[in-house]
Amino acid sequence: MSYKIKDLPTREKPREKAIQEGVSSLSVGELLAILLRTGSKEESAKDLGIHLLKEVGGLEGLKDVRLSSLTSIHGIGTTKAITLMAALELGKRMYELEPDSKIKIQKTSDVYKYYHRFFTNETQEKFCVLFLNTKNIVIGKKVIFIGTANQSLIHPREIFKEAVLHNAVKIICIHNHPSGDITPSIEDYATTKKLVETGKILNIPVLDHVILGHNKYYSFAEEGECL
Repeated sequence: MSYKIKDLPTREKPREKAIQEGVSSLSVGELLAILLRTGSKEESAKDLGIHLLKEVGGLEGLKDVRLSSLTSIHGIGTTKAITLMAALELGKRMYELEPDSKIKIQKTSDVYKYYHRFFTNETQEKFCVLFLNTKNIVIGKKVIFIGTANQSLIHPREIFKEAVLHNAVKIICIHNHPSGDITPSIEDYATTKKLVETGKILNIPVLDHVILGHNKYYSFAEEGECL
């Protein structure tokens, strides 16, 4: 029989603590305990939440965790794992509501910092374009292609049409490698070169093409490739 939160002493119950002191007073482990609801035969939901954090590498690891990683942890079945993944996805979508107009791109690490969350746990490739003004402030973003195994299918026409519609003077391209390997493919190099050349002709320069993997990125601009 698994341990439940209700079996804990009152002072240690995350729900009661949230009611009395506010949800913000809860530790990450306590927040996870509320989502997990029950623990295992060996540990309470609170202890399981702490155990989970250790297994995935803390909060940083939790944001990029995959379903298979969660279900491999003793005490976490499919139902609990899906509940956690749903909570993470909800947080991700809420974060996406932040206005792009507040974001200024000064270096490639800014692209990773602000936008890698949009690709977390994606199992398909997505090709997204950031549209910038003269001050490098993002004035819009759009996913142009989804699930393109062959990057040669990405055509500059669609990308720069959107750039013109957004009144962008610069663009940054981002796409993910679901495998986690950020090594550019032959198609990635060809696509980047084609986009850079088109940008020069249309006077809408491509500042960078960033490939996102698991907690890391590859920048064509930083590597001096094609740009």
